[in-house]
Amino acid sequence: MKTFDFEFTVPASQKVVRDFHHDTSVLRILTPPPTIMQVHSMEPLAEGSISRFTIWAGPIPLKWEATHRDVSDAGFTDVQTDGPMKSWSHTHRFVEVSSNETKVIEHIEYEHGGGFWGVVTRLFFAPPALKALFTYRKFQTRRHCR
Repeated sequence: MKTFDFEFTVPASQKVVRDFHHDTSVLRILTPPPTIMQVHSMEPLAEGSISRFTIWAGPIPLKWEATHRDVSDAGFTDVQTDGPMKSWSHTHRFVEVSSNETKVIEHIEYEHGGGFWGVVTRLFFAPPALKALFTYRKFQTRRHCR
């Protein structure tokens, strides 16, 4: 099982950061161009809620279904229940540093499958690509949580 970790601070309260990430519509904001995010259905974030979307990696559609677990004020985990990865579990944590600063901790545990989709996910979710994705998400979170 591979892991990826990324942390950053946001000059905003834990509530502001949490509310931003609990709003399911921000998934599009947190998806960097030129990637296209097509949302099929997204339930309000809650224990067991399900999101269905397609991430377009150029002309290749990566259909994804995620179920949310361990939803609390301190964060949540989204687990791929159907999609291109053999497994994917992404935990988001929001730790109060002070009344106006929050640390965002991202932790992903994942496994690539075999065949065509394994090749695609190894390219699209390689460590440098994940670092670029989360650097963009850091920028957008700081921008929107003022």
